[in-house]
Amino acid sequence: MTTERDFVADHRDDLLADLDAWLRIPGISAQPDRHDDVRRSAEWFADAARRTGFPTVEVWDDGPWLPAVFAEWRSADDDAPTVLVYGHHDVQPVDPLELWHTDPFDPTIDGDVLRARGASDDKGQLLFHLLGVRAHLAATGRTSPAVHLRYLIEGEEESGSPHFEQLLATHRERLGCDIVVVTDTGMVAADVPSTVTGMRGMVSATINLHGPDLDLHSGVFGGAVPNPATAVAELVAALHDADGRVQVPGFYDDVVELTDVERELFAKVPVDDAQFLQVAQSRALSGEAGFTTLERLGARPTAEVNGLGGGYQGAGTKTIIPSDAFAKVSFRLVADQDPAKIINAVEQFVAAHTPDGIATSVDWEGDGVRACLVPIDTPAYRALTDAISAAFDGAQVLPTREGGSGPEAGLQHAVGAPLVFLGVGLPDDQIHAPNEKVTLSMLFKGAEAAALLWSGLARVSARGLRG
Repeated sequence: MTTERDFVADHRDDLLADLDAWLRIPGISAQPDRHDDVRRSAEWFADAARRTGFPTVEVWDDGPWLPAVFAEWRSADDDAPTVLVYGHHDVQPVDPLELWHTDPFDPTIDGDVLRARGASDDKGQLLFHLLGVRAHLAATGRTSPAVHLRYLIEGEEESGSPHFEQLLATHRERLGCDIVVVTDTGMVAADVPSTVTGMRGMVSATINLHGPDLDLHSGVFGGAVPNPATAVAELVAALHDADGRVQVPGFYDDVVELTDVERELFAKVPVDDAQFLQVAQSRALSGEAGFTTLERLGARPTAEVNGLGGGYQGAGTKTIIPSDAFAKVSFRLVADQDPAKIINAVEQFVAAHTPDGIATSVDWEGDGVRACLVPIDTPAYRALTDAISAAFDGAQVLPTREGGSGPEAGLQHAVGAPLVFLGVGLPDDQIHAPNEKVTLSMLFKGAEAAALLWSGLARVSARGLRG
């Protein structure tokens, strides 16, 4: 009987052919004139799932969301746990087009690298799952997976998943599961297998400050009335202390701290600060004192000023006291921080730092998203890391944290099941940027890990997966 690795190796051309066909569809969810292409992308993946053997495949377009794909393949073992695989088939815009070295929708292979928009984020990672299912069946001799498999492939993730919660509510009865496997992340390096153990949440807002009802001559009124531009500068300067800690009262009250074991494992992750600075094109590190770069990036909450403005911005001088000023801010959150509580605390902080004569308002970009956390002492996590380790010839699998934010916590809350992350993207894949690429050998290892994972999860009871 063939092994999972042998099957993947023998069917690499299948994955490459599917990638070439799917990546040619410019399903950019952020651009309305590409929404027909988003539909074509959903239909393409639905057909690929049927070809793989999924007996139930549906394109969900029965709401305000762009088309999503649902696929289900029940195990012949009725008491098998149910696994929901989450990913997305839409892609980012390609602008600026002139910075691409190749056509973003004409996949180009150079050695072990395939370059196209969506190659890593997220089409390549979804296709390794389809190959992984086939490898799982071939290696085990089964005619159905060892777990009840469900796929939910979203079509709006690259636009911020604006209707995802509605989609989840509409189809909640179809999405019940014991564990969610997210396949929209990556690893720290090609030779360092790792898995994400948390994604940060976020709230963001524009803080508006209004002083006089019109711009005033600074010679006539300066020094005698409050200046909103000065006030906004003082406000954002007060966000952090000298050690980089956020000064919003109660900001850290609910933060789940890293355990000693997690910090020991994080310390094994090879992060080169000099290389990090080179990628960031920055000349210095910064952030909360007492934490490493990796810990700051994924395991600690932050406050960032994303934009600042007010008053005259043109050439030369215009000596005024401006009527208005603003700051755009965002707060990345970690596990157990409640976006609603942070919103309330920030509003109190703004009020406390508003001088007399200045009126402030805080306009929030929605209700925010929660962070999610993967405990590393669970049977689900061990099954995942065992599968990844086997695909990487027994190497230790290290935990990392994802600094960005996504809909995963909302999905976890909606289905009431824990998460694990199986992703094989690399830091230099240039997702969201020109010249996005994927390393093909990583996709093949991802397919092998997925094939092994279904057998590993099947050995854990549904109750065991849920903890």
